[in-house]
Amino acid sequence: MNLIERIIFEMIRKIIQIDEEKCNGCGACANACHEGAIGMMNGKAKLLRDDYCDGLGNCLPACPTGAISFVEREAAAYDEKAVQERLKQNAMQHSSDSTHAGCPGSRMQHIDHADADKIPVRPVSQSCSQLGQWPCQIKLVPVNAPYFDGAKLLIAADCTAYAYTGMHEDFMRGKITIIGCPKLDSVDYSEKLTQIIQNNNIQSVTIVRMEVPCCGGLEAAAKAALKASGKFIPWQVVTISIDGRILD
Repeated sequence: MNLIERIIFEMIRKIIQIDEEKCNGCGACANACHEGAIGMMNGKAKLLRDDYCDGLGNCLPACPTGAISFVEREAAAYDEKAVQERLKQNAMQHSSDSTHAGCPGSRMQHIDHADADKIPVRPVSQSCSQLGQWPCQIKLVPVNAPYFDGAKLLIAADCTAYAYTGMHEDFMRGKITIIGCPKLDSVDYSEKLTQIIQNNNIQSVTIVRMEVPCCGGLEAAAKAALKASGKFIPWQVVTISIDGRILD
C-alpha cells in the first residue's frame, strides 16, 4: 500500500475499544450496534472489523459493565458499503445459528426432551416449595434482613429454576435463595452481595448459574463479593445446561 492509499484507507480516528476482562458476555453491545461491528466470540464481545465501526458509540450505553470505551488510534475509515453488504448477508442467513451475533443466551433453540414421557411424574403432594423468604430478587432484598443471619445462601440465576426440575429439592432446601439476571437488570450485583455477606453471619454460598456467557456476570459478582467481604466462607458454583443438566 503506497502513502496515498494509506492516507485514504487509514486515519487517526475515534473508534471503540472493548475490555475483555470487564466484558461479561451479555451481548447487549452487539444488539445495540446497528452496523454489526461487534460480534460474540468465545463468550466475549469483539470488534470484528475497524471499518464496520462508525465511531458514534451506540454500544457504549448498552454495556452494563463499562467494558466499552472510545480511543483514538490508526484505523481503517468507516466503510458504509461494506457494512451494508455484511448486514445484507446476515439478513439472508438469519435463520442459521452460526450468524447469531448477540448473546448466545438469546439464540433461539428448540429443546427436545425425547425421554420425558418415561420419567415418573412426582406427585404434587411431594413437591413443596422450598423458598424460605420474600422477596427473593437481589435488587429487592434488604441487606440486613433477619433471615440472612446464620443462612446458607443460594445465589441463583433466574432461568435456573425453569431449566432444572430439581431446583427446589436439590438446591433451595434449607437455604435462603436470592435470584437475579445480570443481563436483564443491567446492574453490578457485587456491591449489594458484599453488603449481605459482610453484615450477616452467612454460613455458605452456593452459586447456581446457566451455561450461557451472560450468566458469568452473576458468578463474577458473587466471587467479587466473597473476596471483598474479607470472610472465609465455603462456596461452590454449579452450572446448569439449557436442557436442564448439571454440568459441574
